[in-house]
Amino acid sequence: MELRHLRYFVAVAEELHFTRAAERLHIAQPPLSQQIQALEAELGVRLFERHRRKVLLTEAGKQFLIRARRILADTEEAAEQARRAARGEVGELRIGFTSSLPLTPVLPGTLHRYRQHYPAVRLILREMFTTDQFLALQQEEIDVGFVRFNGLSPAAHILVRELRRDPLQVVINQRHPLAGERSLSLGQLKNEGLVCYPRSAGTGLHSVIRQLCADNGFEPKINQEAGEAITQIGLVAAGLGIAILPSPLECVKIEGVKYIPLMDEGAYLAMGIATREGEISPLVAGFLSHLNEECVQTD
Repeated sequence: MELRHLRYFVAVAEELHFTRAAERLHIAQPPLSQQIQALEAELGVRLFERHRRKVLLTEAGKQFLIRARRILADTEEAAEQARRAARGEVGELRIGFTSSLPLTPVLPGTLHRYRQHYPAVRLILREMFTTDQFLALQQEEIDVGFVRFNGLSPAAHILVRELRRDPLQVVINQRHPLAGERSLSLGQLKNEGLVCYPRSAGTGLHSVIRQLCADNGFEPKINQEAGEAITQIGLVAAGLGIAILPSPLECVKIEGVKYIPLMDEGAYLAMGIATREGEISPLVAGFLSHLNEECVQTD
């Protein structure tokens, strides 16, 4: 039994007239009659009672019509789902992002625009350090990642496109002697103890800070390590050192803390979008096409 047999049967059952059904199907009437007869022979039942002036469904035909319509509807639904999947309109998209991303326009803006165009796609969001995102992309655990990547080398077969650069700022206790400065350079901070991410965190910021300090001729003095930026800001408020963090974190307001721009060349943390090399998923392509260009301009 083929789907065309079901279509032929449904047309005749709805028209109850072989000639009108043939016209509806854009085929000749004799072949249509032959196909219905072949279907009845395959099923071993009569589907129609044929009279000179009318055609009627048998009881078997009435029951078969219910299932035939359902099968054709399910087939069309399956075909449409396949077409939608090929267009990236349905499915599951797994997105990694670093902790500062929600504090920028990039992630909220992109997700909002994407959701408007692809409401049926299920989004799974995972907050991850950059190196963890690279590994997750390699292992196909996420599909796309928002990463901080200067100071880090992308993993093998991972492509990173820069979206924006966020200037670094000095997070300093407001009672510190330098807290009144409008801007600072690393050279002014060489005797200060730092609160920073551990090297193992995989943010890239650790390497950027070390390189900036080396450019100024000194090694950073690490007072305290903390894996969360908000924890670092709290430790600054407690007087345990200063921190250097990307500018979006300035929106974190903790009493006793000030944010001062760091003016050294190269004092920024780049943000990018990471994908697997040769990625062909229509879901990923659709997501990338809806990156909000207004949100991702380089500062």
